[in-house]
Amino acid sequence: MRIGHGYDVHRLVEGRALILGGVDIPYVKGLEGHSDADVLVHAVMDSLLGAAALGDIGKLFPDNDDRYKGADSIELLKRVAEVLDENGFKVVNIDSTVCAQQPKLRPYIDSMRENIAKAAGIDINYVSVKATTEEHLGFTGEGLGISATAVCLIENK
Repeated sequence: MRIGHGYDVHRLVEGRALILGGVDIPYVKGLEGHSDADVLVHAVMDSLLGAAALGDIGKLFPDNDDRYKGADSIELLKRVAEVLDENGFKVVNIDSTVCAQQPKLRPYIDSMRENIAKAAGIDINYVSVKATTEEHLGFTGEGLGISATAVCLIENK
């Protein structure tokens, strides 16, 4: 068994959709990035790749490669799950946290869990997504960006 950890952060900007866990969340700003900038799914992918010692999403999906411009991160997560499978691993569980002052994410958590579970090829009962604010402290608390962390457990098939 192997444990992985992932972290991602993106700046909030006007004129972009806010996508978290594959869910389009109504909000006045979205996350800036080469792909859809889904910080939650990016943290999950990095945790999975790290657990398998296969690098990170920058290695697998470089931000200077136009194939990934505007990419759907849930589709990228499906590819990460395939890479794990090709290397003899399967996902056991995923636990994640999104740090965002706004918007409130509780109404979207179950959909995020479902999207991540389906893409990773595991039951939704093995995927946890939590959301927290930072009590108006730091860049996330000031509403300048959103960050996410994830830990996972994988095992040999």
